Amino acid sequence: MRNWFSARALALLASFLLALPAAAQRAPQLGREYREVKPVQATSAPEKIEVIEFFWYGCPHCNALEPALQAWIGKQADDVVIRKVPAGFRNWRVHQQMFYALEAMDKVDALHAKIFRAIHVNRNPLANFDQQADFVAANGVDRKAFAANYKSFTVATQMQRANKLVEAYGLDGVPAFAVNGKYFTAPAMAGGNVRVLEVLDYLIERERKAAAR
Repeated sequence: MRNWFSARALALLASFLLALPAAAQRAPQLGREYREVKPVQATSAPEKIEVIEFFWYGCPHCNALEPALQAWIGKQADDVVIRKVPAGFRNWRVHQQMFYALEAMDKVDALHAKIFRAIHVNRNPLANFDQQADFVAANGVDRKAFAANYKSFTVATQMQRANKLVEAYGLDGVPAFAVNGKYFTAPAMAGGNVRVLEVLDYLIERERKAAAR
């Protein structure tokens, strides 16, 4: 009897363990871990699957997510494009303006992680133009060119477009993500930083399959 019970218990345990990966990879729940965007928004790259990352450099949650997010971005296929959109709530606009000035100079990729580090590790808030100009100059960016872009019509226009996107997606906090103009999710919705990346994987694959039909 004892041998039979042991064998049966082992079989049940094996079944339970085999079921764990499937449970961990369960399909995200609509209305709980992500929501549909209505109306659907146009994307900047219709031929690809666009993922918008809404963020703020001063956000500690964005900073905490950043290493895992960058690793995740590095694993994406060529049919996925990542678009960073800095939110412009309240006093966030000064960082938004810095982002678009650096983007106009093609310097975002080089300085993105360094900006997070300056604010959250080195305690430099980069809260005004002078602090930002000193910082970018110390990191190899021409100060005069940065100043010119900072005050440019192009940057002002980009900020306006970003704020319209924030409104269109009903953003009320960061970090958050939109997938192909159709879906919206965030760590606060999904249940954490690990899970939100799983939700993004699910939504990207859903869009990939929809395009293949």
